[in-house]
Amino acid sequence: MTEQIINLETVNPIEFFGVNNNKFDILKKKFPLLKILSRGSLIKISGQPEDVDNAKDKINLIVQYLERNGHLSENYFSQILGDDDGMIDEKIVDDSSNDILVFGQNGKIIRAKTKNQKLLVSASDKNDILFAVGPAGTGKTYTAVALAVRALKNKVVKKIILTRPAVEAGENLGFLPGDLKEKIDPYLRPLYDALDDMIPSDKLNYYMTNRIIEIAPLAYMRGRTLDNSFIILDEAQNTTELQIKMFLTRIGPSAKAVITGDMTQIDLPKNQQSGLSKAIHILKNIEGIAHIELDDEDVVRHRLVKQIIRAYERANEISQKEVKSGHDVNGK
Repeated sequence: MTEQIINLETVNPIEFFGVNNNKFDILKKKFPLLKILSRGSLIKISGQPEDVDNAKDKINLIVQYLERNGHLSENYFSQILGDDDGMIDEKIVDDSSNDILVFGQNGKIIRAKTKNQKLLVSASDKNDILFAVGPAGTGKTYTAVALAVRALKNKVVKKIILTRPAVEAGENLGFLPGDLKEKIDPYLRPLYDALDDMIPSDKLNYYMTNRIIEIAPLAYMRGRTLDNSFIILDEAQNTTELQIKMFLTRIGPSAKAVITGDMTQIDLPKNQQSGLSKAIHILKNIEGIAHIELDDEDVVRHRLVKQIIRAYERANEISQKEVKSGHDVNGK
């Protein structure tokens, strides 16, 4: 007798076990000589070594399919488990597209949806530092957070660090009540929202309490060495040249970083220049550093957001042409 334990943490348990455990029942019927038990995200298989290995191989194929596609019909589930020629199971898995990043709350599938989002994922996998720049609603931050969560779940990194400059978005918020965390949290809310989508609340609280996931303003990065971490600098267009240099020089030898920004939404004082565009320019030829541009075709918010972005772009183009021709915006 032998025993094997398989971890299903990377897939949606509802998709694996099925409604009312109907898929799990198919699995147990397919291997009647084995004792197959489930507890949480673990499956324990007991029986003769050859039978256990066969069942383990089939389950791993199902897991691979679910990691790539998120959904598996009962028909395909049965085919993977029981084809006589032993060929279709591999074909089913190999034909699937591997663009799922993580499973979020209530089994929500989180994947790269657009061409440039997929390029972002690919570039992050191949490089240690990635600049992802584009307008609002293109999924820069959301995709970056999903990559970080995937890296943590797959034990590629030991922690996630999310940071952004605490710059007011064209508003004077004035005195904010509460302790330091309560004063800073409004600036970091978009990062919390992304995490809430991807990690169950109890687990997220555990990660935050134990500093496995850390969310902090950029100023808190000074003097640190950020290693064994997936680090995201969000809203980097609101960093000065010295701030972004400080951030980039904090990165340790076993870390990955994604820097996101939107050059059309700079909220720095008029006498300060954004350090993001200069950083992209002077670092563009360094191996291991990549740059992805997202555009209005990547917008995944309300359908009108894409039209709003294009309208502002057209207005800016007209304004620049009028300035060059010696006229102001009002045509005077």
